[in-house]
Amino acid sequence: MINLKRWLFPLLIVLIAGGIIFYQFPNLPKQLALDEVEFAKLALSLDGKPFSPYNTMATGHSTLYFYVILLSLKLFGVTSFALRLPSVIAGVGCGLLFYLIMKMVFKKEVIAFISALVLITSRWFFGFARFAFEPTFLLFLELFSIYFFFRYIDKPKRPAFFLIISGIFAGLAYNSYTPGRIFFLLPLLFLIFFLRKKLYNFKNFITLKTLLYFLIPFVILIVPLQSYLFTHEDIRVNQLFFLSNPKLSIQQKADFLGQNVSKTVGMFFIKGDSNGKHNYPYKPALNPILGLLFIAGIIIALKQIKKNHYSLFFILYSIVSILPTLLVYPWENPSMLRTYTVLPAISYFVLLPIFVLVKTKKFSKKNSIIVGFAILLLLSSFYELRTYFMYQSLVFNQSFEVKRNLNDAIKCPNVIECKELPK
Repeated sequence: MINLKRWLFPLLIVLIAGGIIFYQFPNLPKQLALDEVEFAKLALSLDGKPFSPYNTMATGHSTLYFYVILLSLKLFGVTSFALRLPSVIAGVGCGLLFYLIMKMVFKKEVIAFISALVLITSRWFFGFARFAFEPTFLLFLELFSIYFFFRYIDKPKRPAFFLIISGIFAGLAYNSYTPGRIFFLLPLLFLIFFLRKKLYNFKNFITLKTLLYFLIPFVILIVPLQSYLFTHEDIRVNQLFFLSNPKLSIQQKADFLGQNVSKTVGMFFIKGDSNGKHNYPYKPALNPILGLLFIAGIIIALKQIKKNHYSLFFILYSIVSILPTLLVYPWENPSMLRTYTVLPAISYFVLLPIFVLVKTKKFSKKNSIIVGFAILLLLSSFYELRTYFMYQSLVFNQSFEVKRNLNDAIKCPNVIECKELPK
């Protein structure tokens, strides 16, 4: 017999995430972004050809996500609905996966539910899930890898199957959006350097066999793309990666890095992304409620870094998620697109102060604490939804430039005509 109580919170997360992301979909945003049109062209160009791990169209992309888009276009037709559907489904999946991860971390279903609610009601999260850019799909793959990784490290005597699946999804993430190429370092280094003393009985070093469970499927999956990149340049990386520019001095590179750190930190609390596709222009990525809890959570995580391996993991995850945007030219920042995968770490840090209060023996009315913070975070969620649907939506006519439907837009001979309605 089905345990309704066990499935209540996961079902609620799916329904809430689906309701938010599917609301007025795909008509908000109604128009298409030029990049979305280019993505559709890239996906359609793959049809009927031998598998290719990389495509030079649309400034160059690894193709995994575009094969998924191609499947959607073939099933549902060349429409904005079909183009955006993979991102929407990945967004709903992210909500469910994050709930399951937080359930392992906090060991309390209510805390896990509130944590997942923080994620799925963030306009930073659901805004990208509503159109066809790559980061939501990447986050879905990363969360899948993390879920199985945590299943393994939580009880290391469980089958190595969990590490194998984690390695598979880390490999898929590598083949997805470019920032995903460094994600594998997180579980790999965590496995090598930080878990051997905490979770294993080996005195000196974790066994090579354990590492291979993760590495073998990962390496197999990245071989086609990496073989291509050994002999061809990655167009987009070469355009944006300032450290590889021989014309810049060490001082200039250090200055660029400093600017990027300042802009990225400021993006959270002071001055957000100016791109109307990514954000309500210049609005901080975190509202005041989330911002204060996030800072408190970071402080707590740093204090317990030696005794709480989950806090250590999410600190490292936030670094891995932010690193790519620190290495591009400063005029590309702040970017809520390239830092999208930091969202699970933010949601963890937001809930960490609440979890610590609930666990503190001094507080007898723990249920009241949970209810109080739940109400506060519901207000935060309402604020996020209001900002997106009432205010950010007002800039979409300018931010999403293509006025034609997708089937017409992919046939436009040039960008100017693509932006105009057919005569």
